[in-house]
Amino acid sequence: MTKPENLKKPERVEFILNRLQELYPEPPIPLDHKDPYTLLVAVLLSAQCTDERVNQVTPHLWQLADNPKDMAKVPVEDIQAVIRPCGLSPQKAKAISKLSQILIDEHNGEVPADMAELEKLPGVGHKTASVVMSQAFGVPAFPVDTHIHRLAQRWGLTSGKNVVQTEKDLKRLFPKDRWNALHLQIIYYGREYCSARRCDGTVCDICRTCYPARKHPKRVQKP
Repeated sequence: MTKPENLKKPERVEFILNRLQELYPEPPIPLDHKDPYTLLVAVLLSAQCTDERVNQVTPHLWQLADNPKDMAKVPVEDIQAVIRPCGLSPQKAKAISKLSQILIDEHNGEVPADMAELEKLPGVGHKTASVVMSQAFGVPAFPVDTHIHRLAQRWGLTSGKNVVQTEKDLKRLFPKDRWNALHLQIIYYGREYCSARRCDGTVCDICRTCYPARKHPKRVQKP
């Protein structure tokens, strides 16, 4: 009996693209928002917090303020009281207050559609800026969180040393016009089929199809 062979990297890339497109042809943005500012704040809140929890909290925050001008007038203590369920509330509340004032002072109250300018804002790192660029402005970006980092390793798409390298590897492998949808598709697939607990690199459809000869769990490096 012929032993199954693992797919070569180009074959894995093609299969992953096609399979994710079949499963999630139009992946929705998981964080509820109405404009670039509310998305920016929601993404900031999502650090070390689930999207579900953020979506429960933000309606209460928008009752206080849903734009930079009004938010800058809200006492930091009031912001913190509302966002406490999201965790890290002291730091996040200060960041929301400060970035709102900066948007007023330096960007006419608008969220800049510029990666470098976004990364200058308090509490906004590269991943948050990438999410805003892709989801608010449609600019090709590939935000990599811990879930995408894990799946990219399981699927043999990156050496997996850190999220910076993973982002570079994924951008090199996948067409630029697919980045924005693909990062969401990978997130949804990871949650539904290839989570940290439900799959170890040998269980889900993509892992088994890409690596049919894999006999042992795939060890992944945390970022």
